[in-house]
Amino acid sequence: MPAQDIYRRLPRFPDDFVWGVATSAFQIEGAPTLDGKGPSIWDTFCRQPGAIADGSNGDVACEHVRRWQADLDLIAELGVDAYRFSVSWPRVRPGGTGAWNSKGMDFYERLVDGLLARGIKPYLTLNHWDLPDELQQQGGWANRDTVHRFVEYAQGITRRLGDRVASITTHNEPWVIAVLGHETGIFAPGIKNRATAMQATHHLLLSHGLALQALRADGHATRLGIVLNLSPMHSATDAPEDIEKTRLEDGRLLRWYMDPLFNGTYPQDVVEFLGDDAPRVQSGDMAAITTPMDFLGVNYYSRSVISAQGPWDVNSSGREVTDMGWEVYPEGLTELLVRMHRDYPVPPLYVTENGGAFKDNLQDGRVHDHQRRDYIARHISAVADAMEQGVHMEGYMVWSLLDNFEWASGFEKRFGIVHVDYTTQQRTLKDSALWYRDFLLQHKAMRQHRASVPVAGVSSQHNAVAS
Repeated sequence: MPAQDIYRRLPRFPDDFVWGVATSAFQIEGAPTLDGKGPSIWDTFCRQPGAIADGSNGDVACEHVRRWQADLDLIAELGVDAYRFSVSWPRVRPGGTGAWNSKGMDFYERLVDGLLARGIKPYLTLNHWDLPDELQQQGGWANRDTVHRFVEYAQGITRRLGDRVASITTHNEPWVIAVLGHETGIFAPGIKNRATAMQATHHLLLSHGLALQALRADGHATRLGIVLNLSPMHSATDAPEDIEKTRLEDGRLLRWYMDPLFNGTYPQDVVEFLGDDAPRVQSGDMAAITTPMDFLGVNYYSRSVISAQGPWDVNSSGREVTDMGWEVYPEGLTELLVRMHRDYPVPPLYVTENGGAFKDNLQDGRVHDHQRRDYIARHISAVADAMEQGVHMEGYMVWSLLDNFEWASGFEKRFGIVHVDYTTQQRTLKDSALWYRDFLLQHKAMRQHRASVPVAGVSSQHNAVAS
């Protein structure tokens, strides 16, 4: 679907639907030791030979800590409602426990106040993968004590910022932390042990539930939730072995997180598959994990096609493929959202990350990234399709605001709708950003029009206020 065709879907989105952009601390902030910040597991991981594709690290990244005001002006220029960002745990509490770093906390105070001053809602994430390295030296997420350290961290951040943010996410993509960080070892902290990964998963979910309970016990009314990376799983063929493996992989990615969060149990078929590697669960853990949420965030990039014979050839589908090697499959987002709505008692849903990495070229001050523009438009349309099928959606956020440090890929992959020259730190709005800005202007105009149309028996002035 061409990008301009999305405008016909605008009426499907309610006036209070939230449009935003997203980033994470380690990928953009830089300043790894400024004002007493401690090292994270990613600071340490980047020093391991061969860990990062281009041998880079996050020491400079996008220099957001120093350029945050200009970056907030840029966000405001886009006309979005919201900015999803994460707090760096080691910037505010360097060792993960013990003394708080007031200068680090002050940075996020200024960031939140700066967003509010520009009319942008702050959507805060507590853990976007950058665990304090000192906690990792004590076992990290495989150590049950880290659960309690996280709850303390959540309480400390919420005491300072909870009255001004629109929502707080506990964890971003626990699957990535557990599986990529602890089973395959291609992400920080670089551990390769399935039993450790599964125990880390359980502790992440437990810390989420206990943090929600603690924050509500403290009297905070901030909306609370978690963000999961999810994909529909499709079997490469109708062969029984492909179907069986697809069911298992769906269990490991989606049901392994959705079942405990909403049903209070891990899926039995996956538990049996894991055998002795299944996590150790203590009495009361599952009740904590099922603590009700106010929202659930979904990060979606593509579907997964499963073959028992080995990795599926993504190019065999004949579809466009991103620079990450991921198939462009927007209808998978609709399928995923409808399934979650159908199979689980989910709270309101947000698409908290969605975007594509493509090879960009800055020429004469412009980046003509029509592939990314169309990717975003087609996935927004997929959200509208899900809403038409009864799914309660409250927002959509583009990943990412800026080109940034893309984890193990270093600076080789660009997801941003804003181009960053990593030598000069010059920011340039790509065509995708200009399109998104114009799309949001159209949405705002439609909201204003609806607010000005009188409801039968009600004056137009009153209707405008009520809307």
